[in-house]
Amino acid sequence: MIFPTVQFALFFALVLPLSWALMPRQRLWRPFILAASYYFYAAADWHYVFLLAGSTVANQLAATVIARRSAAKVRNAALVAAITLDLGALGVFKYLDFFSASVNSSLGLSIGLLHWVLPVGVSFYTFQAISYVVDVHRGRTALARPLDYAIYASFFPHLVAGPIVRASEFIPQLAGPRDPNRIPAARAFGLIAGGLVKKMVVADMIGTKLVEPVFGTPQAHNGTETLMAVYGYAVQIYCDFSAYTDMAIGLALLLGFRFPDNFDRPYTARSLQDFWRRWHMTLSRWLRDYLYIPLGGNRGGSLKTYRNLMMTMLLGGLWHGAAWTFVIWGGIHGVGLAVERAWPSVANAMRFPTSVPARIPQSVKTAAARIVTFHVVCLAWVFFRAPDVSTAFAVLGRLFAGGPGTGIVTPTIVLVIAAALAVQWLPRGTGARLQKAFVTLPVYAQGISLGALLLVVAAVSGGQGVAPFIYFRF
Repeated sequence: MIFPTVQFALFFALVLPLSWALMPRQRLWRPFILAASYYFYAAADWHYVFLLAGSTVANQLAATVIARRSAAKVRNAALVAAITLDLGALGVFKYLDFFSASVNSSLGLSIGLLHWVLPVGVSFYTFQAISYVVDVHRGRTALARPLDYAIYASFFPHLVAGPIVRASEFIPQLAGPRDPNRIPAARAFGLIAGGLVKKMVVADMIGTKLVEPVFGTPQAHNGTETLMAVYGYAVQIYCDFSAYTDMAIGLALLLGFRFPDNFDRPYTARSLQDFWRRWHMTLSRWLRDYLYIPLGGNRGGSLKTYRNLMMTMLLGGLWHGAAWTFVIWGGIHGVGLAVERAWPSVANAMRFPTSVPARIPQSVKTAAARIVTFHVVCLAWVFFRAPDVSTAFAVLGRLFAGGPGTGIVTPTIVLVIAAALAVQWLPRGTGARLQKAFVTLPVYAQGISLGALLLVVAAVSGGQGVAPFIYFRF
């Protein structure tokens, strides 16, 4: 069950009023919202409900031991056991076939592959479970009541593809009934409507009409079409993923809960470090707090900092998918982050100028930094999108190919890509101001506006349904 479908609309239309009706009676609301979340998850594949339930029970048991025992050895053992179990499940379902195939290819062996279907959302709820037990161990999060933790682990708006919400952000909101009079309905509906447009009008159209043909048969397209497909994929993955998290945040708001933001105009970044402060922000902070800093962070000198950056980004790449393309994607970002840190010292040692001459306007320097960063990000996206490494290099090789095009780069496609990128340069807070302006419209104008939006979405989608969200695979 995915958000922009009739099936989900019927599900949410039933859950939302019942949730608010039961909210004052917390003893009824808690099992209700837990059951609704498990029903939502079971709609994808009921077999993996047992995996989610098992993960919930195991991590809550470990957190209970950590919180209630004072012996450090016992607490550490419970933490290690929980993390091992979490990563073990992730490894079996997500990485076992990848490593077996790699060994087979390298050593000429014939280890059998399992070909198991990846449980939906396993990467996201595994990271949330790890953050919970680690934060209880660090004393940053109190032990939750079992039912509260079960709701946190399975809450359907963030269960499948994030954002990665921490226990300390969500569980305190379960302390008492939410107030329906304090729901920012305009923001919630704005996020949901914006998500619909980004997913169905922009991401799916660009993906179907431009990106898939080029990455499917790179040799059939010239340099212009290939370059537009690379730019198009940058827009597609942003609109696809941010659409899901926008809708997740909006749905949670309607239910009375707040999630952290997950994107902040990432293609306006001036450096890769800046990019990771704007792209999938809840994953970035997870990697920082539970991987980069425990590895040593920037403590221990420059070389260890570069090593820790590389390891964090390589593992971050592998988290996205069990394939060498994702490892290379992470490696490009790791190398880029290390180069950004190393450049001032290297340039100083080699007596290169470390700063741009003052006569060049700051606006030009900023624009150049943004253009370079965007293209490094696009280079990495080629590996992220390609089904294998050879296809990725084939796409890159076609960037300089001549010859006639196939006609897939139409004025509409170019306009949509340009508009999607240009929107990121709007001043921060533009969306909030539009939402406030929408609320002040007469009711009939609001209805006409929403009706027009739905007509546009239906016309662009052509009644062909919604393509699966890209991050559902992770």
